[in-house]
Amino acid sequence: MGWFHNMTAVDLVWTGVGLLGQLMFSMRFIYQWFRSEQVKRSVVPEAFWYFSFFGGVTLLAYAIRQQDPVFVLGQACGLLIYCRNITLIWAEKRRIAVGVEGAATP
Repeated sequence: MGWFHNMTAVDLVWTGVGLLGQLMFSMRFIYQWFRSEQVKRSVVPEAFWYFSFFGGVTLLAYAIRQQDPVFVLGQACGLLIYCRNITLIWAEKRRIAVGVEGAATP
């Protein structure tokens, strides 16, 4: 842990951002496991994609700050997948809402 002594305040903040991003990113698997255990089958809950997105955005910011092109590319590509899945979830919710409202109207 001697590397903490050589870090500036800005470096410490960005290390905290990186750790926070990693925690959010890891929470997606923990939450997915928890939900699967609850229903006794493998599921990918909606929150998985939100944890993925927010963890990915935070880790992308950290990767840009660290100027790590491999990490930047990996996180940026992942964000496209997370955004697409969230978009599909929202579109399905809109279809369901319209279907329910449409069914209620004569």
